[in-house]
Amino acid sequence: MSRREARNSGAKPLGPIPAGFDGIDGELAIGGHRASDLAEDAGDTPLFVYSRALLDARMAALRAAMPDKLALHYAVKANPHPDVIRHMARLVDGFDLASGGELAILQDVGIDGAHISFAGPGKRPREIRAAIEAGVTLNCESETEAARALEIGAELGIQPKVAVRVNPDFDMRGSGMKMGGGAKQFGLDAERVPALIAKLIAGGADWRGLHIYTGSQALEAEAVIETQGHVLDLAARIACEVGRPCPALNLGGGFGIPYFAGNEPLDITAIGAALGERFDNLPEELAETDMAIELGRYLVGEAGVYLARIVDRKESHGETFLITDGGLHHQLAASGNFGAVVRRNYPVAIASKFTAQPVEIVNVVGCLCTPLDRLADKAELPRADVGDLVAVFCAGAYGASASPMHFLGQGPAIELLV
Repeated sequence: MSRREARNSGAKPLGPIPAGFDGIDGELAIGGHRASDLAEDAGDTPLFVYSRALLDARMAALRAAMPDKLALHYAVKANPHPDVIRHMARLVDGFDLASGGELAILQDVGIDGAHISFAGPGKRPREIRAAIEAGVTLNCESETEAARALEIGAELGIQPKVAVRVNPDFDMRGSGMKMGGGAKQFGLDAERVPALIAKLIAGGADWRGLHIYTGSQALEAEAVIETQGHVLDLAARIACEVGRPCPALNLGGGFGIPYFAGNEPLDITAIGAALGERFDNLPEELAETDMAIELGRYLVGEAGVYLARIVDRKESHGETFLITDGGLHHQLAASGNFGAVVRRNYPVAIASKFTAQPVEIVNVVGCLCTPLDRLADKAELPRADVGDLVAVFCAGAYGASASPMHFLGQGPAIELLV
C-alpha cells in the first residue's frame, strides 16, 4: 500500500522510531538481541526492554553538548527500575526523586544520600525524617515543610540539608506540562522565598540553594534557552535579596523527546552553547554556584521498547484489529490516557517483521475490557498475525511505573536491561 493510498484510506501517522534500532534477520533488534529471543528468554510477554547502549549514547551526547560546569542528574520518576538505576549511577552526577518509595529504591541500590535531592509537594513527616537521616537534600515546597524539616532535624540532632523549590512567575513556553508560573502546588511563590531562606538559615539548616522547575516535554531549543536564562536571573535576584551567594541551583529539566509524527528532536547543542555563554558571564551571586539540570524522559525514554504478542486478529465493520496481550495497564501514555488532549500514535512497529514494508491499515489494541485500551489507531503496518510481536517505542520513561498495572488483575510486565 502506497503512502498516498494510506492517506486516502484514513491511516493515521505513527511517531518516529528513535535512532539506534536495527533489524536482525528481519526482526527488531534491541541491544543486539532479536525481539523474539528476548521474549523467549523472559519466558513471557508483555515485557519492557531497556538498552544499555542507547542509555550510554544519550548520556555521551549530552555530556558533549553541555558546559563542563553543569552537573547532570537523573529524575528517578521517569524509570525507577533498580537495574536502570544501577546503570545510570555510572553515568550521572546525582539523582532527583519525588517520594520516600523512590528513596528506598536508591538506598537498596546503594546510592549515597549526598548525591540525592528530594522534591515534591506533600512530603510526609516520615519521608522528611528518612531523607534527613540519609543526608539527602530536601527541596522544600512550603513554609510548613521547611518548619517540619527544622523540627525533625533538631529532634534527630542532624543539620538538615535544605534547598527551596521556587514557583517562578514564568513557565516554559511550549512545554507539554507546565510546572511553574501562576497558582501551583509546586514550590513557594518567588516573592516569599528570601524570607523562608532567612528562617531556614536562622533555624540552623544547611541551605543548599534553589530548585526552579518550570515545565516538561519541551522540543523547542529557543524555549528552553529562554527559560534557563530566566531561571538564572531569578536565582541571582533571590540570592541578592538573601544577602548570600547561592550554593547550588537546580535549573530543572524539561527536555522532550519526539513521540508523534511531525515532532523533531531537541537541539541540545544550541542549548548547551547558550548555557555556556551564560555561565561565562554569571553575576557574583552565582559565580561559585554548583549548577545542575535534572532529566528523566530525555535520558531513558528512547532507550526503552515495550513488546507485546498478538493473541488475536479480527475484523469489525471493515476494520482490522490486532489484539495483543499488553495494553494501557503497562503503557498508559501510549494509549493516550496520560494527559493527552488528542490521541496520537506513538512510534509502533511489528517487531517480528521490522524490515518489512507496510501493506495494511490496522488498529493495535490491548487485552483489557475497555475501548480506551488502544496502542495504535489506523496504523499502516506490515501484515501481522497471531504470535507476532508488536513493539511500542519511547517506552523507557513513564511506562511500567506510570501505568495501572493491576487494572483488571493483569499485573506487571517483565522488565529487562540488555
